[in-house]
Amino acid sequence: MKPQKKLAILVGGGPAPGINSVISAATIRSELEGVDVIGIRGGFSWIMEGNIDHVTPLNIEAVSRIHFRGGSYLGISRTNPTADPVKLENAIISLLRLDVSQLITIGGDDTAYSAMMLEEKAHGRIRVVHVPKTIDNDLDLPPYVDTFGYQTARHYGVEIVKNLMVDAQTTSRWYFVITMGRKAGHLALGIGKAAGATLTLIPEEFACQRIRMKALVDTLAGAIIKRLCYGHPDGVAVIAEGLVLDMAHEDLAEIEDIEKDDHGNVRIAEINIGEILKKLVEKRLRNFHIKTTIIAKNIGYELRCADPIPLDMEYTRDLGYCAAKHIIEGGNAVVISLEGGQFLPIPFDKMIDRETGRARIRMVDIQSTRYAIARHYMIRLSREDFTDPHNLARFAATAGVSPQTFQDEFVYLVENEPYLSGKEPDDRA
Repeated sequence: MKPQKKLAILVGGGPAPGINSVISAATIRSELEGVDVIGIRGGFSWIMEGNIDHVTPLNIEAVSRIHFRGGSYLGISRTNPTADPVKLENAIISLLRLDVSQLITIGGDDTAYSAMMLEEKAHGRIRVVHVPKTIDNDLDLPPYVDTFGYQTARHYGVEIVKNLMVDAQTTSRWYFVITMGRKAGHLALGIGKAAGATLTLIPEEFACQRIRMKALVDTLAGAIIKRLCYGHPDGVAVIAEGLVLDMAHEDLAEIEDIEKDDHGNVRIAEINIGEILKKLVEKRLRNFHIKTTIIAKNIGYELRCADPIPLDMEYTRDLGYCAAKHIIEGGNAVVISLEGGQFLPIPFDKMIDRETGRARIRMVDIQSTRYAIARHYMIRLSREDFTDPHNLARFAATAGVSPQTFQDEFVYLVENEPYLSGKEPDDRA
């Protein structure tokens, strides 16, 4: 005889490849255990208003093939029930009215915090587990554990950048490719390094300091000059959109009124950083009488709802299975993770920073060999360019200035360049 209480599945945040695999596997596992499953449509948006009409019964027949496809079978929403205690209580009451005693949430850091607060305020009436997703790959998991959706997003991002690299070479132009990555540069670096893009810029390069627009412009202009010196008027720069969030206040003064979502996040897509950089770099190069064609291209929305590659398809089916099995067996208040092929439940308190109300962020380790190798394969101004008189003279000649002037203009860019070993040499002053 089936129990009266139901299990509900809800998706929040932005899309990521593999969501449907989690929904499918969790539903199948629950049904086989004799547990009825319902899908909550539109994230928290309806139930936090007390509306319980937007639900879908889930069964094996309905979900057995959805794991092939991107998007979300249940829709998605960024609405935030924790912003208002009444909304949060509405969400709890709505779930209880639906006879739900177990809830699986699928989402990023904001949804994880909402799941934690809902479980806490439910006082045992509803058990909650969370399956983390983000193509940004920035949740605080071990370095070798990717968040689901990242590998698929990187895969399709690389395909786009590969095509742009061929177009750039064919037409003798530059592309500035802006990729998603709100706080960390994992996706930008993963795409840029795998594709062999000319260079990649990520927020972690500017740790402990406000990013100045001038530094971004000079880095890009310097790369264009260096590559032009080698006889190539083309290139592709991959740029993480999260650079905007750490930019100096005075450099963003003209766009202070930018729109924010329900969680207080700046809608980075509203800031066309690619076009801004394009115009400023073109202006900077004109100072050296260098004319180049630059095209700004945003990629991200093309990646979020892509069909998952087999790696993410398998990974997310495992996560869905573990989420359902754990909660049905009495588990509660954890983030579902797989590490080294083994299921690992991580308590909410270990993943979520209560001060910020978000999951702790995993940044790119710019002291790692992995990042240092990426830097060494980039074509951009490096420390050696300013210690080698021959190189310095070549780049200065390309820019039409003296070596000393070129050094005065650009040498500050390499002050924080990492060494391949991750450590500075012993004899460095």
